[in-house]
Amino acid sequence: MTGTDETAAARRAGGPRLLSLVLSLCLCLAACATRPENVLQPVPAPVAGASRVDMLVMTTRKPAADPGELFSGERGTAVSLSNIVVSIPPDRNRKVGEIQWPARVPGDPATEFVTLGTRTVASEPQIFDWFRRNRGPKRRALIFVHGFNNTYADAVYRLAQVSHDSGIDAAPVLFAWPSRGSTFDYLYDKESANFSRYALEDLLRHAAASPDVGEVTILAHSMGSWLTAEALREMAIRDKGISPKIRNVVLASPDIDVDVFRRQIIEMGPRRPQFTIIASRGDRALALSRWISGDVDRLGAADLRPYAADLKGLGISIIDTTDVQGTDALAHNTFADSPEMVRLLGRRLAGQSLETGEIGLADRVGGVALGSARVLGSAAGAALAAPVAVLDPAARSRFRRQIDEAEAPAPRVVNGQVPY
Repeated sequence: MTGTDETAAARRAGGPRLLSLVLSLCLCLAACATRPENVLQPVPAPVAGASRVDMLVMTTRKPAADPGELFSGERGTAVSLSNIVVSIPPDRNRKVGEIQWPARVPGDPATEFVTLGTRTVASEPQIFDWFRRNRGPKRRALIFVHGFNNTYADAVYRLAQVSHDSGIDAAPVLFAWPSRGSTFDYLYDKESANFSRYALEDLLRHAAASPDVGEVTILAHSMGSWLTAEALREMAIRDKGISPKIRNVVLASPDIDVDVFRRQIIEMGPRRPQFTIIASRGDRALALSRWISGDVDRLGAADLRPYAADLKGLGISIIDTTDVQGTDALAHNTFADSPEMVRLLGRRLAGQSLETGEIGLADRVGGVALGSARVLGSAAGAALAAPVAVLDPAARSRFRRQIDEAEAPAPRVVNGQVPY
């Protein structure tokens, strides 16, 4: 059998599995379809015992006509800034990791997430005033980049939930890029992430440059992880490094081709943040993404355990959530909907090392705690190509060459480019 025949046979064998994945996605869509629209329309008043999350939102989406929607999934012609305050029900009426969506509009703040207020932010003084009210003693900003298949409201309520449940002391900032909130618009969403790269880079640069901001932490989910890695890569090339204020980047279920991520890491250079990857070999959403993307492993679903030693050289921590039980049938949102994981996430977002004190909890969720080391100039630079080399015989020779290349001196930036 030729290589072409083997590939075709593999594709045919994957048909029933693909059908299962699509059916799972359709069931999730049916569940989401029961949510009411326009949930961002503010309610008159909060209730006793409820918590408030006061966030800043930057978006490249097109404004919506309905004030309860605010922004659609289409691409806007300019960047927009908003201040949104979300009310979370009293702890006695909810479980950590859950978003209690309103059954109808207006929602009940005693038992459901509701919006207390929205306003347009039109000037830098307004931004600085907001940050000073919400920054906390460490002057930390938490920037959340949502994933594929998210409406604007999905992203707003998810950041509110993560910010509250993780307990992180940081001013929450949402970067909302144009997603149509539909499983069947994967390619549109991917191009929308491309469309938004410079805007996210600009946000990160301004946050890091502000004297009011002491530290920037980034949490990115799914396709938003690819967007985040691209923005950091572009920043490193333009600025000859990434600001040391951007210390911590957490990629949850990252929908990134493993080969692409290897290049992104190398091109960021040695001055880059600490990365943590939250991955699950049972992530069914990323299994579908892998099928769409030519059967190349996605970083958030690859089995990275055999490469722990090499990943240590990249300064990357891995948390394997394959055995963690969350409420998401696709195992794609475990970072936020598992109570144990969201608490661990809070510690990681706060910059606590998984090697000191947190290792016990990391072990219980299948974590592999890894330290920091240099990537360039060592064979570790080729580590992220390894899963592809194992799965694809044609890639093995390329992997051998990549190891040899990694032993060579670090690449230099020439005219804004890193030569291959």
